Amino acid sequence: MSNDDLDPAAATAEFGLPDPSDILALDSLLTPDELVLRQRIRDFTDQQIRPDIAEWYDQGVFPLHLPAQLGELGVLGMHLEGYGCPGRSAVEYGLAAMELEAGDSGIRTFVSVQGSLAMTAIHRWGSEDQKEEWLPRMAAGEVIGCFALTEPTAGSDPSSMATFARQDGTGPDAGWILDGAKRWIGLASIADVMVVWARTDDGIRGFLVPAGTAGVSAAPIGQKLSMRASVQCDVTFDGVRLGPEALLPGARGLSGPFSCLNEARYGIAWGAMGAARDSYEAALNYAAERQQFGRSLAGYQLTQEKLVNMLLEIQKGTMLALHLGRLKDAGRLRPEQISLAKLNNVREAIKVAREARTILGGNGITLDYSPLRHAANLESVRTYEGTDEVHTLILGQHITGLPAFR
Repeated sequence: MSNDDLDPAAATAEFGLPDPSDILALDSLLTPDELVLRQRIRDFTDQQIRPDIAEWYDQGVFPLHLPAQLGELGVLGMHLEGYGCPGRSAVEYGLAAMELEAGDSGIRTFVSVQGSLAMTAIHRWGSEDQKEEWLPRMAAGEVIGCFALTEPTAGSDPSSMATFARQDGTGPDAGWILDGAKRWIGLASIADVMVVWARTDDGIRGFLVPAGTAGVSAAPIGQKLSMRASVQCDVTFDGVRLGPEALLPGARGLSGPFSCLNEARYGIAWGAMGAARDSYEAALNYAAERQQFGRSLAGYQLTQEKLVNMLLEIQKGTMLALHLGRLKDAGRLRPEQISLAKLNNVREAIKVAREARTILGGNGITLDYSPLRHAANLESVRTYEGTDEVHTLILGQHITGLPAFR
């Protein structure tokens, strides 16, 4: 029998071999409940995202019907307890992020901004009134939040932010006046509430700014080559008057926003592997069906080498993400571990997506196939919530004990 006659799927069934796309049998490390949840999110992605994602990406629009569907699915603020939040495990949230990003990074980004950033800030640092007002509706997808930290001249260095909130009066009833600008703020133009980080005379503090507040403007950033099925905005605050109830009482200094960023980075480590897996599967399926020089592309050594190299990184990255999830559920996950996973998994996912595109040939530059869309999206994922360089410096400081940021 020639190599062309081999059927990996049949061999798997006959000899009880592992799934050829899960050689390490990582599924065996998941509980039955985790497998059921993953399948539910995968089915949602297949039915509600894949059929339309190419059109959304091409037109540069975020589908406004999705938040309510994602709320019903139970993935908004998925890791949070109480206030109508799902209260699922870290591993379950990671699996959801992976399946959603297999559909598109922009959709997973919405879930991250809503849950890991905006909702986490309110849940962790907000007053009881703020939690009760916003979290149940955000978990249901009825209300959209955003997280305004990055500025036009303060990206990787948020300590240099210029947005300033000065107290308007004295005493417990004194409000605030907010001035400044933010950039690359996801969902800002469609948000019902903004979590805004600003410098004050008492250090960096967080504020809740409802949509429609006088002096606030949010303009979507156009002509993007990445994250086209998502919304990022320039936001300005011009003499915005806020009541005392706008202040997030528990957040002081950069530890507030940084704790939220680490929640998002954790989800990114999982999500990137979803984009990588989808790119690999697109290339594998194409190679199996495409005939060149009288035989299947999958039968050529160069093609098989590419597929093997892609699968190596997907298996390793998924195992890394799962390990972090177990650590997080045990309360033992550290920031430098998250940095390692975000740095590694996004970097490798980009390589996988680009390599997958080469198997697709010229057809791979169209939106009929996902790898190049994933590769473009992952350039944004590589940049937000800490660039490669920032995470390298975080890890370098952990290794040597010497900070090298300045």
